[in-house]
Amino acid sequence: MHLAEINVARLKYPLEDPRVSEFVDNLDRVNAVAERMDGFVWRFEEAAGDPAAALAFGDPMLIVNMSVWRDAESLERFVWNTVHKRIYEKKQEWFSLMQSHHFAMWRVEESHVPTLEEARERLDHLDRNGDTDFAFGWTHLPHIKLWQQARCA
Repeated sequence: MHLAEINVARLKYPLEDPRVSEFVDNLDRVNAVAERMDGFVWRFEEAAGDPAAALAFGDPMLIVNMSVWRDAESLERFVWNTVHKRIYEKKQEWFSLMQSHHFAMWRVEESHVPTLEEARERLDHLDRNGDTDFAFGWTHLPHIKLWQQARCA
């Protein structure tokens, strides 16, 4: 089984606004690092002019990142040991605090490509039920520790 993840964030300002330019200017760089990581399998790429993510989540200010990794350790290394961490640490400058879960993981068959609808279902399940095998956060993976160190820093 592989590991899928969905991460959503609500922008404080439109993508064209200079106040989010640092985030926008680093998107391609962060995605390129992810794609070169050992354990990376796939990531959602929204086509220009096709706001599928905004439609699936009902919010045009929502940024959606969804990917599949060989295992949790691979995702963990990307999130907490690359340029991604530096961008993540500045999220409060660009994104509003969300009242619901914004991040969820779940297991998928190796050939499965998750859909936005599936990801939305996982986030909703996590909101209603907390961590289960159907949808979970880092706390559901006791062997994964880098996220704890990042929260304490």
